[in-house]
Amino acid sequence: QDALRMLLGLSGRAHRVITGVALSVPGVALESAVFESEVRFRQLTPASARAYVASGEGRDKAGSYAIQGLGAGLVREISGSYTNVVGLPAAETLDLLLRAGVLGAWP
Repeated sequence: QDALRMLLGLSGRAHRVITGVALSVPGVALESAVFESEVRFRQLTPASARAYVASGEGRDKAGSYAIQGLGAGLVREISGSYTNVVGLPAAETLDLLLRAGVLGAWP
């Protein structure tokens, strides 16, 4: 019921996904950053939202959806980092690691 309420609340609207990343390396100052993406859902019918919830895909996800799976069909538009919405802003985290000297180069 909570997942259904969440998805219907997001239906036809935009929401922000915000992720904080902190990097702590011995001998290097702590660096942290916050990344934000905007996700706009398409208009959902109660039946389509119920069917998505019944798939079980969003059961362990923030927002009750997984953009990298069936949940991609819930999304009309995204602005910002796709991987941030998935769970970890990959390119942005890589930049933190490179600046801290943890990685010599990528790839």
